Amino acid sequence: MTPDRTPLSFARLLAVATALVLGGLTGAPSVAGAATLSGEQQKTLADVNAYFNSVKTMHGDFVQFGPEGDQVEGKFYLARPGKIRFYYSPPAQLDIIADGKSVSVKDRKMATQDIWPLSETPLRFLLADNIDLTKDTKVVGVMAEPDLVTVVIEDKTTFNSGKLTLIFDARTYELKQWTVTDAQGYDTSVAVYNVVANGPTNPKLFVIDYLANARQGEGR
Repeated sequence: MTPDRTPLSFARLLAVATALVLGGLTGAPSVAGAATLSGEQQKTLADVNAYFNSVKTMHGDFVQFGPEGDQVEGKFYLARPGKIRFYYSPPAQLDIIADGKSVSVKDRKMATQDIWPLSETPLRFLLADNIDLTKDTKVVGVMAEPDLVTVVIEDKTTFNSGKLTLIFDARTYELKQWTVTDAQGYDTSVAVYNVVANGPTNPKLFVIDYLANARQGEGR
């Protein structure tokens, strides 16, 4: 189905979804983004890369705070390469699934579903076999403190324009919190908890129902 949502609306969902584990909302690869960083900052990014590439499966809980103070919660599941799911708990009704070739954004309340090729969404960077922040993103700032590491990524694409501010644990390099700032200056902040890396996963979590829209049309 060809979605009728605007790219910006869809991007807002994917900006938060992608950042849920990495924050890798990017355009074309940009080595220049990391070239201006100091040697110590590039070493910090290399350590973050090493952590991400050591994780093949992951699941946990998240809390999302919108620009108007609204709060929603949910669960996420990841199996690289290619698969991820973000399930928003009620009252939110979103369910986002990537099955290795497509991304489905489903509104459970409205019983509607939009499907996009995975290769045309920023999630393709997050779900790649190997992630490299120094090449796949434009990093414009890295700050290392005793307990936290902050990485700022600039994003200017057809899907979204703004920045991502990521906060990592300085010892383990696990992602703890981030903020997505859009072109209008509005922030969406997310924190993750109960995260389990490299644990067992259920393949059924990543199945897209490609016939759902057809059945919905038949029922009208």
